[in-house]
Amino acid sequence: MFVTTLFMGTIISISSYTWLGVWMGLEINLLSFIPMLNKKNSPYSTESSIKYFLVQALASTLFLFSILMILINSNLISNLMNMNQFMMMMVNSSLLMKMGAAPFHFWFPEIIEGMNWMNSLVLMTWQKIAPMMLLSYTIKISNFIFFIIVISSLVGSISGLNQTSLRKILTYSSINHIGWMISSFLNNEMLWINYFLVYSFMTLILVLKFNYFNIFYLKQLFLMMNTMPMIKFSLMLNLLSLGGLPPFLGFMPKWIIIQSMSFNHMFLIFFMIMMNLITLFFYLRITYSSLMINHIELNFNLILNSNMKMNFYLLMMTLISISSLVMCTILFNFF
Repeated sequence: MFVTTLFMGTIISISSYTWLGVWMGLEINLLSFIPMLNKKNSPYSTESSIKYFLVQALASTLFLFSILMILINSNLISNLMNMNQFMMMMVNSSLLMKMGAAPFHFWFPEIIEGMNWMNSLVLMTWQKIAPMMLLSYTIKISNFIFFIIVISSLVGSISGLNQTSLRKILTYSSINHIGWMISSFLNNEMLWINYFLVYSFMTLILVLKFNYFNIFYLKQLFLMMNTMPMIKFSLMLNLLSLGGLPPFLGFMPKWIIIQSMSFNHMFLIFFMIMMNLITLFFYLRITYSSLMINHIELNFNLILNSNMKMNFYLLMMTLISISSLVMCTILFNFF
């Protein structure tokens, strides 16, 4: 029931005609996600749900206040032409806080640390759809948007360097990807759809593997080399694909955005590429240490399940992720 209302709230938000309908959809989405966080009676999930509720309630309050300001200055609820720069910044700030973009990212790593993997997947993918779509309605090329793109790329790359928790690493990687997604709005919204679909697919593969093998920290990756080397090797390839290393699938949406922004925003895309290299650095560091350091620590629980059907599905999804760019290039050249 809560999953259904979660999806319904997002659909109401992105298809609503009025700003009050948008706010109602966001609230339905919020109140549906809170019980999903409290699925297990543990202090970590309870703390995460309370923090998430407080932050999202603050963002919803700011969003409602800003649309009421629009109503005061305009008789039409959906009229955006009379919005000045301050009102637009308020609306965008509330949406950026809901999706966890820097510098409004203070809640994102702390909350996701108390979640399980499936709730983390929902927070990193589905919960970004409604704020991103609403941001595309109000976004205009301004210094504020350039600042958000720069600071998201910077925070997402620098903050992930000294992390040992895989959930926090994926969180800061998600913040870095948010900078790329917002930059795609500067030219074409279809670029965001392509980027988000590829990012969601790669995150789905990683989260399914981490959830299946019950892995939460970097030290748990060391044991997999002795027991499941093929699974571990495919996991490392997916990490590099998420970082945007060619010739993997994760490079394709970045390639398209670089090509579309190279004429108008050269310095911005150069900075984003440099920050993405830092993200690739800590992914390569994880890969290097996990493959080369081959010691066993038994102070954690690793579920070694020999479900061949699940392993086959994960390997097939990995094959799609690491070879899709090559296949798409061949098809484009053929046609």
